[in-house]
Amino acid sequence: MQFNEFYNGRTGLTVGVNKVLFSEQSPYQKVEILETDTWGNLMTIDGMVMLSEKDEFVYHEMLAHVPMFAHPNPRRVLIIGGGDGGTAREVLRHPTVEHVDMVEIDETVVRAAKQFMPGVGDFNNPKLHVHFEDGIAFVDKVTEPYYDVIIIDGSDPVGPAVDLFSEKFYQSCYRALTSRGVISSQTESPWVESYHPAIRKLFRSLDTIFEVSRMYLAFIPLYPSGMWSLAYASKGIHPHDSEVMDRVVKGTTSMDDALRYYNPEVHQGSFALPGFVREVLR
Repeated sequence: MQFNEFYNGRTGLTVGVNKVLFSEQSPYQKVEILETDTWGNLMTIDGMVMLSEKDEFVYHEMLAHVPMFAHPNPRRVLIIGGGDGGTAREVLRHPTVEHVDMVEIDETVVRAAKQFMPGVGDFNNPKLHVHFEDGIAFVDKVTEPYYDVIIIDGSDPVGPAVDLFSEKFYQSCYRALTSRGVISSQTESPWVESYHPAIRKLFRSLDTIFEVSRMYLAFIPLYPSGMWSLAYASKGIHPHDSEVMDRVVKGTTSMDDALRYYNPEVHQGSFALPGFVREVLR
């Protein structure tokens, strides 16, 4: 048995599947967990890969630690999406963190991850508070600066995740951030042309709203093309500021045994964009 995800005509990804461990149509989407022959257990939503046990650390480390180390003292963190728990796990490695709100629209995702990917999340951590509601509406209700870091761990810009790429949503995030607030978001693969309009729209919004905005890259084998883009934006902190790099060096040293992808050189180099990626942003 095979799982196929096609991202351009008949071009895509093929993974060998031993058996289907979980399959449920929620009110929002179809969630499945597949036992694969190479990548451990694999979660898909509406037929698209969300994560595998073997390569999830790349995505979660890059999405979480880039903004977390950029902020000088991240105490309150908001994660939109992230129902598998991996982003929260990485955020909670930071000793300054006091409170994490994770807002996942679909309870099915969390339930499936807890049962069939128990090594991914840190759901028993008392600092983590899980809310099953619409993340966009949740941010909209935050009327004053409260969060130091906001991380958008959403799926592709289809279905309930479409508005996670809108300017209105990022205006709400800006309002909810404290004076030195930082944000990160997943922003699809630069190789997949069908996502270029969404990528451009999101970065135009960030450029308009935030004082600093940059794209950075990570390499995740099971995501379309293997090259993945992410967004960094802040109310003034540049990801290469000397103070930021000092925090990255010190912090990664203390976390060294836990980190498998992210390190100071990767932090710095991930913001170097190939020419064709710069063209996508233009």
